Order: sequence, then structure tokens, then C-alpha cells
Amino acid sequence: MIDWLEHTVQVEVETPIDLVWNLWSDLEQMPNWMKWISSVKVLEKNPSLSRMKLASGGFEFSWLLRITRLITHQIIQFESVDGLPNRGSIRFYNRGDHSVIKLTVAYAIPGILGKLMDNLLLGRIVESTIQADLNRFRDYALRTYKQR
Repeated sequence: MIDWLEHTVQVEVETPIDLVWNLWSDLEQMPNWMKWISSVKVLEKNPSLSRMKLASGGFEFSWLLRITRLITHQIIQFESVDGLPNRGSIRFYNRGDHSVIKLTVAYAIPGILGKLMDNLLLGRIVESTIQADLNRFRDYALRTYKQR
């Protein structure tokens, strides 16, 4: 049996939605703010697919990610096709002169292992890491905005 662990975090970014959307929708830029993502390569033959690589603490995972839903300025929904089982969405909220980004990530791990790890620390580690990633994104977006 496989359990899915899910985490949702959000951040407010003091930039217009156009900039926030343009940065996120260019998936190859993700390593600029996602600590564990070492590379993203959008496939030329099928732009809805990207090869993702996660590296941390001497281990590396790779998976093929599919964009399952994309609505400009609103949502990018994704799921893994192979490799590391995961899915989620990035939601965008236009607040005029600023934006809110809400990231939900779910990943599959074997049942008993998932319960043990989540009860210990895994959930808190993942959630604090993706919150830090969103905070880095906010800083990255602000720097980009000021350079324009």
C-alpha cells in the first residue's frame, strides 16, 4: 500500500501577476528558487513534459513531469509520469499590485514507512523546505521586478 503525503504553503509577492506567472511558467527557471531541484529540462518534442532532477544530501532522483492543467495567471497542475511519484499545483491569485502563490505538493511513499516518517519529521522537513522555496521565489521575483 502506498500513502500520499500532501503539503500546502503560500507566499505573498509584491509584484504584478504577469511577472509571477512568467517566472513560474518557465519551468527551467525553478532551480533558481527550489532548493532540492537541481535541473529542469522541458522536452522539445512535447512541451507539456519536463525532466526534473532533485538532488540533496548526496542522493539524486529524476522523474518525468507532465503539466496536466494550465490556465494562464491561475494554475499550473502537474503529476509525475515516471520516477519519483508526485503531483500538485501552483495556484496564482492576482491582488492588483501584488500576487499570492499557493503551492501544493503530494508525494507517494510506502504505507508503513510513510506513517513512521511523517510522524517523525519528514512532513515538517518537506513543508519547511517548500515554504523556504516560496520565500526564495518571492525574493527572486522582487529582484527581477526591480531590475526591469
